[in-house]
This record gives sequence, structure tokens and C-alpha cells, in this order.
Amino acid sequence: MASPEEAQLDLFLQWLQANGAQFRGCQIKYCDSNKGFGIYSSDNTHEDGVILVVPLDLAITPMRVLQDPLIGAECRAMFEEGEVDDRFLMILFLTVERLRKNSSWQPYLDMLPTTFGNPLWFMDDELLELRGTALYRATELRKKDLLTVYEDKVKDLVKKLLVLDGDSESDVCFEDFLWANSIFWSRALNLPLPHSYVFPQIQEDQEKEISCSVDKSSEVSTSNIYSGSPINENDGKRFEAHGNDTRMTGVTSTSRQGETVWVEGLLPGIDFCNHDLKAVATWEVDGTGSITEVPLSMYLISALQSPSLVEKEISISYGNKGNEELLYLYGFVIDNNPDDYLMIHYPGEALQNISFSDFKGQLLVAQNAAMRCLLPKNLLDSGFFPAGSSNNKAKNTCEADIICNFSWSGHRRTPYYLNKLVFPEDFMTALRTIAMQEDEVSKVSSMLEELVGSEGERQPSGTEIRTAVWEACGDSGALQLLVDLLQKK
Repeated sequence: MASPEEAQLDLFLQWLQANGAQFRGCQIKYCDSNKGFGIYSSDNTHEDGVILVVPLDLAITPMRVLQDPLIGAECRAMFEEGEVDDRFLMILFLTVERLRKNSSWQPYLDMLPTTFGNPLWFMDDELLELRGTALYRATELRKKDLLTVYEDKVKDLVKKLLVLDGDSESDVCFEDFLWANSIFWSRALNLPLPHSYVFPQIQEDQEKEISCSVDKSSEVSTSNIYSGSPINENDGKRFEAHGNDTRMTGVTSTSRQGETVWVEGLLPGIDFCNHDLKAVATWEVDGTGSITEVPLSMYLISALQSPSLVEKEISISYGNKGNEELLYLYGFVIDNNPDDYLMIHYPGEALQNISFSDFKGQLLVAQNAAMRCLLPKNLLDSGFFPAGSSNNKAKNTCEADIICNFSWSGHRRTPYYLNKLVFPEDFMTALRTIAMQEDEVSKVSSMLEELVGSEGERQPSGTEIRTAVWEACGDSGALQLLVDLLQKK
């Protein structure tokens, strides 16, 4: 007897093939409860390396949502008024389709995960484990924003759309919207589409113009606007599309017909590829069918020089992302991730609990202090000091000369570690300001009063404040504060 996963997969494969998808060297298989489904190589790989072909008509894009018979009219009105963006359109579409009783997308929706590992789905005690990190704050803000959008825009609109669809009984809840949000962010691909596919009306108008021009002059060329060459996508899954600034019909647009329009969207089938640092496949668009014999299709193609082993998982790259971003978007992390970054952040709300908080807060604002820094984790492999820093004496002396451009004493007392630490100077200056002791606060205050004069003719500049902090304060407080912040990571 087939398992529930196998039964869902069988229906999904039938749905894909009925809608024109072609498996040419792969199969979708259930991996495990953590990874869900994945794509694996089979023994019938084509010589051209094409693994899977899916018609673009199966893609969930902003254009599809705006043309949808049920929600298209409502979405167009909101979109034209600037109330929503293209991502919201797709998330709303997923929310509605999940609740519809007879959705034509049901075989695909049944294959999608119902729970996620990203922090938006953490229990309260799990989320507290992230307290003190940038990810904790980002998750709090994102969930608050999603709740606001749900209450203000989504809840009543989805109910209204379901009633129009003949369903007055289904209830919508925040978890439905949260599910759709997580599906989009964890599965959306950056699709490089032909301009004529995204803007068919413009294409039709230009073809009429060309036809009229040909009638008037036989010298006008009638070559195809889109050449049919495949368009490469090298960066994997992303959460931002690239292109010119003009935005039309929910996509990033370009100015000429023959160019590519980058559109975020979900492509059933190809979106079951999991991530790997050493991706074995990428995806491309075939506008005319010259590669796949399926016009307007997207295909998965092997990136290996030789055929992959049978039953080997076919992975793609989601991009060069650190573990914090991978966890936030996709709900997983990678051991020894070479792209991992460390965000060190001093939370602003903690300032009210330190001594002389008002004075220090004013200094931090005036110097436009950097309260956080982002570093590749491998920079800390040798501790606070980069490997070989002791051999850079001449370079450090030169850099110190550049820094000593202002001082009351005429020769600034540069900390011994300033040009050796992997942490930026502006971040260390902020930590020094926060860690000042009473005697150091008095010194800085006296130096700034001397600078501005007894009548306070002017305010000290940010550079002058930073210099005063460095000249008056010792090293130990800032270093201890840095250690405390790192221990919370």
C-alpha cells in the first residue's frame, strides 16, 4: 500500500505531465521529514544535459495573479493604487488557493510543506534562544508586519473572494497567510523571461507596427524580436529581482523588447530542487523551443561535465548566503558554511541600562555611531587579530598617521590594537563610548567643553567626538564589551 507521501507524489507527477512538463533525466523523490521532497537523477539523461522541462504557463507569477478570474480584479485595483507589491500578489494567491475547495492547483499545493524551520514558526521559548541577535529583532519586526498586513488587507479580502467562489463556510486564519508567506520566500525563483512573454500586448502592438512598416518599405527587417537563445540564471534562489527601476504589471521591466525581464515566481517541479554549496544543476529559459522543443519553457540543466550517477540528488544554489539568512528564509543552516557572516550588534534598547546613558547616547548620535558590524566568520579564525597582522608594522604605522588628523595634545594616543583588529574602527569607537567609566566621561566632557568654548559657539563634530573618546578612554572596557557581545552569538 502506497504511503501518503507516495500517493501525493503520484498525483502531482500526473498533474505536471498533463500540463506539459517533461522528465528527461530525473525523478522527484521523498527524502526525509527534514528535507521533504527532492529531485534525483535517473538513468535516461539526455545527451544535451536537459533534466526537466516545465512550461512557463505553470509558473505562479504576478502576471498570472493579475489575470486570475477570481482574484485578478481585486488585485489589479490594489496594485494600480500602489497599495501592494508583486510579492504580496503571489502570497495572496497562495493563501486563497490553499483554502479553495476545488483549486486546480491542489496536486501541487498538497506537495508543499505545512510546517517550516524558519524563526517565524518558532515557539516562544525557541525564539528566546535568538534573543540578542539581529535575527531575533528581524523576526519580531517581520511577524508584527505580517500580522498588520493580515488584519488590514488579507483577512476580509480572502473571505470575500471565497464567498465569490461559492464558499461561505471556510475560515481564514493568520497561519494560512503565514504559510503562504513562507512558501513564497522559501521556493520563489528569479525567472529570466522574454519581454514578449511578460508584456504580450506591447509585443502585439509592435508586431502591428512592423507589419505596417513592411507594407511601406521592403527595406525594414522582420527578424524576431526575441532571438530564442537560452537565458542563464547563475545566482540561484533569491529574494530580490534585478533589472531597471521601471516597475510594470508586478515585475521588474526593461525598456526594449528583446531584453530579459526578471520576474520572481514559483515554478512547480523545478522548485523541488534543494540547495547545495556545490550545485550540480542550474535553470534556463527557452523562449522559442530551440533547445527543448517546448516554446516558452524553463528547463533544468546539468552543470556537470560528465553524466551524474543514478539516484544522485540534483541540487541548485540558492546563492551565497550565510547561515543567518538561510535560517531566516529557508529554515536550515549549513555546517562550516564558507559564506557565513557574523552580525555583532549592540541593541539600542540596552543603552538605558548603562551608566551616564543620556550623555553617552548624545555622543553616539552626534558621531553617527556604528552600533553593529557584519564580518565573514572566517576572519575570526585567528581570534580578534587577522593572521599575519604582526608583519604589517609599516602598513599599520602609515594607517595610524592617517587617523591622527586631529588631537588636542598634538599626537593622538592610538590604541595598540587599532590597526590589527578585524573589527571596523567606527564600531570599536561606539563600544568605547558605551564602555566609558566615570573618570573617562569627565575627561571627554572636559575636552569637548574646551573645544566648543565657554559660550558654546558651536557643536563638536563627529570626528572631534570620536577623537576625544579614543584619546580619553582605555582599551579594556571596549574589549570586554566586545567579548560579552560575542558570547551571546
